[in-house]
Amino acid sequence: MLPPRTDLTRDLAEWLPRQRWFGAKDGDIGDVSVGAATELRAGDPALHHLVLDVRRNGVPDRYQLLLGVRRHLPDRLRHVEIGGTPEARLYDAAHDPELTRVLLDALAGGASIGPLRFRHLDGARIRTDLASLPITAEQTNTSLLFGDAYICKLFRRLGDGVNLDLEVNLALTRGGCAHVPAVRGWIELEPGPDGAGPVTLGLLSDYLYTGADGWSLAIASVRDWFAHPPPPGDEWAELDASAAGGDFAAEAERLGAATAQVHRALGDAFGVTVIPAEEVRAMAARMHAELTATCRSVPGLAPHARALTAVFLDLAAQASPLTVQRLHGDYHLGQVLRTESGWALLDFEGEPARTQSERRALAHPLRDVAGMLRSFEYAARFLITKAGTVPTESGPHLETRAHAWAARNRAAFCRGYAAAGGPDPAAHSVLMHAFEFEKAVYEVRYEARNRPAWLPVPLKSLAHLIT
Repeated sequence: MLPPRTDLTRDLAEWLPRQRWFGAKDGDIGDVSVGAATELRAGDPALHHLVLDVRRNGVPDRYQLLLGVRRHLPDRLRHVEIGGTPEARLYDAAHDPELTRVLLDALAGGASIGPLRFRHLDGARIRTDLASLPITAEQTNTSLLFGDAYICKLFRRLGDGVNLDLEVNLALTRGGCAHVPAVRGWIELEPGPDGAGPVTLGLLSDYLYTGADGWSLAIASVRDWFAHPPPPGDEWAELDASAAGGDFAAEAERLGAATAQVHRALGDAFGVTVIPAEEVRAMAARMHAELTATCRSVPGLAPHARALTAVFLDLAAQASPLTVQRLHGDYHLGQVLRTESGWALLDFEGEPARTQSERRALAHPLRDVAGMLRSFEYAARFLITKAGTVPTESGPHLETRAHAWAARNRAAFCRGYAAAGGPDPAAHSVLMHAFEFEKAVYEVRYEARNRPAWLPVPLKSLAHLIT
């Protein structure tokens, strides 16, 4: 049984801002209330599913919480304690494998409990004998590993309707796409009295336990390249990044091919359409407006403004009807896994800071390509930003080496993408440059606000791309 709501909401108001997945850390919470509470397990320990209504500066948000209640809280759960009374300690039960197994049981049985609906894919069999382990690195959601079989993503901050990650992955799974983890089931909140559709709470997919994320593999390659013996003094201008043992280019090319195949599957699942030239010109105008605003807030971008403006104006001048479709939307090396059978794409939610309608907006496939090309630029320079992680003898030439590594892997990715049937970036240079520079402007704005030490990464890569 839950403690009095006044005590619970007081404890939650203190606890929520300390959580990595909570989206309003930079101000006081005005009000917290429990919008819905569903008992999933009675006894000691007990499990309750809560939908929290949180207001900050008058703006409402909804979060979900698996609330555990124990008379005596073991040491292994002290780090997720919320509060409560001496007789009923409250904690985040996503970290309690004794209670999260309830989710598997409900998914396997297709249960309906109060307003919660547990669904599974037709014909999918779900094991219920597995203990969970939370992935602590995730920031906006919480994912639970169930043995080496499943991963269950719990969406902490709830949007309206079906979550994009479920919508896209379910469509790709049903279409037989080999480059995404197969969906097994999902959890949803039934439609409310306003008639809105069900709200996605969680997604259960196959866990690709042999996978290594693309970012880690790329960083290992860059480290190997930086450790490679330097050439004689007059040969730096023609560096060949393939000389190091950890060359990543073959994997980059395979990743490009996998990306094209997923784009084709997305087009088959959701359709493609053509937007008129007027909308392309409007898109170019938005790019230029974002550049202007970012130059005002980040003076370091101003020296590049003229060259970037020319690219956006070129896009507007050459505007023609453009084919658009559903995309990944937040594509980078951290969103892909290399498994025994090839590359897999993850996390189709789109950029977290954007609205649901913006995340669902159709775009040209090269926008995803631009995101991945920018990720190669980041990987190439990541070690430079971390003192003591690269050989000191390469010091003055690290940026030269970084550019050589990025250029090689960018070219390999684009080659694989075009060979697998994607739009050839080389044949769409104006559009490609506009998308990549738009992404770079976003990066400059983000780093200036959140990670000032990283600001040289997009600025230095811009200098190379412009010249």
